[in-house]
Parts: sequence; structure tokens; C-alpha cells
Amino acid sequence: MILNISRRARVMSGALAAVVLALLALPLAAEYVVPSKPFLEKNAFYLRSAGFRIQLADDAAGRRALKALPPHRFVIHARAAGGPRYVYADPGVCNCIFSGTLDNYKSYLDILRQPIPGVADVSPDYKTQASALLMDEPAYFGALDNDDSMADYFRDYL
Repeated sequence: MILNISRRARVMSGALAAVVLALLALPLAAEYVVPSKPFLEKNAFYLRSAGFRIQLADDAAGRRALKALPPHRFVIHARAAGGPRYVYADPGVCNCIFSGTLDNYKSYLDILRQPIPGVADVSPDYKTQASALLMDEPAYFGALDNDDSMADYFRDYL
């Protein structure tokens, strides 16, 4: 009888550990989910509306920068001339990098919070994905594992 209870306890603790591990892994997995195409198309429109400049990654330096940046996340490049630049890589829709100032970033967040009238017909996952962007803090460029050759790109193109 004691042996049977001990066996049940081990099975139950193993199942409980698996459930806890799955619950802890969900937020981490959600961070790496690629947003849907309709959301990304709207997002590019919102970035442009907020004043972000677009740099196409159509040369070797642009492609290297696009690969070095995390896709669909803001990165702060603090060593840019004229103050920090907010950089957003979009390898899927436009194969480009958006760059802007703190004011552009704040304008973008305002647009996400209150979408532009007439553009409210978005896919059902828009609010979920917009909320994820609103809750996500931009990363600092120095915190990314980039080589020094990227500094030249950001100095020249952003």
C-alpha cells in the first residue's frame, strides 16, 4: 500500500511539474511569435504615420543591419548623432528598417492606443498584438550581440 501511494505521488508530482513548466514557457514563446501579415501591414502604416523614416535593406549594409536587429521589435540606438534613435526591423513585409526619434515613438504608441479613424477594420488579433507591442519595452542597441561593423551602418543611414 505504501509503495502504491509513493508511486502515485511521483506520477502526480511529475505531471504537476510538466504543467508548471508549460505555464512558465508560454510567455517566453509568445515573445517570439511572428505577428500576422494583416497586423504587420497596418503596423508599417502606423510607423510611417508616426513619422518614422524607412530605409530599404536593398544593399549589403542594409541586409546586414536587418539580420542583426530582432524582427518586429523596437531597439534604441543611443549612440546615433542627434540623440537616440528608435529602430524597428521589418524583414517580412517591406524588407526595411524604420528609424525615428523619441517623439516618433511616442506618436506611434498613441496611434496604437487610439487607431486612426477609418482604419479600424483590422483582423481580430490586432488588439492582442497591439497590446503586446504596447507592453514591450524597446531594447538598447548596446545590449544586442552586434559586431562593431553595425555602428557604421547606423551612423550613416539612421
